Amino acid sequence: MSHKPEKGPRLGVRHLQSFLLFLGLTVMHIARLNVSVAIVAMTNAATTNPNFPEYDWNEKHKSYILSSFYWGYILTLCPGSFLCRRYGAKVVLFVACFGTAVFSLMTPWCITWGGWQVFCAIRIVQGLFQGVIFPCVTEHLAMWSPPEKRNRLGAFSYTGTDCGTVLAMFISGMIAKGAMGWPGISYVSGSLCAAWCFLWLIFAANNATESRFIGEQECKYIESSLEHNEDFHERSIPIPWRAIWTSVPFLALLVARCSETYGLSTLQAEIPSYMNGVLNMDIQSNAVFSSLPFLAMWLLSYVYLIAADVLLKKKFLSLTSVRKLFNTLSFWIPAGCLIGIGFLSEDHKKLAIILMTVSVGINSGATIGSSLNSIDLSPNHAGILIGLSNTVANVIPILTPLIAGVIVADKHNRGQWQIVFGLAAVIFFVGNVVFLIWGTAKAQPWDADDYLKPKDAESAASEKKEKTPPAEIAPPIDPVLEQQITWPERYTARAVE
Repeated sequence: MSHKPEKGPRLGVRHLQSFLLFLGLTVMHIARLNVSVAIVAMTNAATTNPNFPEYDWNEKHKSYILSSFYWGYILTLCPGSFLCRRYGAKVVLFVACFGTAVFSLMTPWCITWGGWQVFCAIRIVQGLFQGVIFPCVTEHLAMWSPPEKRNRLGAFSYTGTDCGTVLAMFISGMIAKGAMGWPGISYVSGSLCAAWCFLWLIFAANNATESRFIGEQECKYIESSLEHNEDFHERSIPIPWRAIWTSVPFLALLVARCSETYGLSTLQAEIPSYMNGVLNMDIQSNAVFSSLPFLAMWLLSYVYLIAADVLLKKKFLSLTSVRKLFNTLSFWIPAGCLIGIGFLSEDHKKLAIILMTVSVGINSGATIGSSLNSIDLSPNHAGILIGLSNTVANVIPILTPLIAGVIVADKHNRGQWQIVFGLAAVIFFVGNVVFLIWGTAKAQPWDADDYLKPKDAESAASEKKEKTPPAEIAPPIDPVLEQQITWPERYTARAVE
């Protein structure tokens, strides 16, 4: 006999886990992305604090520094999925953030004696640590999010990437111009990562049954809503590699993620240089205006979240339709804006800032559009899917600064920037077309726990014969006794109805 799972508290430990993921993504993205502003300060000390060293790095050196993070990042994306399954998200995410903190704090001292080569090496190591982040975040959300709340909790957690991008660009320019100079950018980001590690160790748990702070009602609500077997947390589900790599919806998701990563990484890495070179903005105003598009992205992500909730709750659209609608908005509108940006000069600063703000802000819909799609396709293998898709997609941020470095030989040349932004627009458009045709939000057959087990008629008949007869099923727990035992005991002792 099936029963409807009871509702948990409106605000509970599942929301705390989502908030911790939000903060973690924020601080780690600050450490990841502040280099785009820091590198301008380090090579143009006259616009920041002249009391700190200035380096004579050319555009090629800068492109190596900007892309080197992703050289290490892609190497640990797939291993991150397996590490998360083996040791749990709590341990793996702690190590990732702690390693990021240590190398952020070491950066200024290392650069003074090693130059851009050592800077690249540090960024590679930080990339190695941060490669495990999204497989762990996705796996953690799958363990803590009831299916009907997954869109909301997942989208909120992912907005930490937008918040971190805003803060990385906004505060970095002010820090560089202040008393701490450009070294302060690394010191602040390292300290924030260390503070998050402390909170994560105290409040995080791999799943509801391991949490010290969760109530009985919420634990029961989460575990029953996930509809998995009682031994789910103790066993390992085999991974259907062939089915995954031949799955058309997964391949469509892969194309969408690659195209979105190309467009967004182009904007993240090149906006500060574009504003400094073409629009002739100094470092502080550069940092402020560079952060505006990502501030819009952060704020609009909540608009998308509310809109998705309304569309799904009122049943105006299916989840697949919501994903495709939001992905179309977040890909095609930025594509048009990027083309327009390339035709603007120093005389059109305000319009350039407006178009860049709209382009990046509207792109926040990609979180609900395609980023969370891996959980739809396979909750059981969500960490593996995000590891695979991010491994392929994050080859792109290695290439975008290098491609921009080849195209933009003169950072003051508007025509060269037109090519950079136009290429990103075309990739945005094509990637969404593929997702519209072949993408879906329906769970795939290979997500089943027993997908790799034999399913022929003979084995099915054998299983039917060996099935335990109804008479041998353990009797129901006495209601009086049931009130005297704890939730975990009751959960494991519940009779099969």
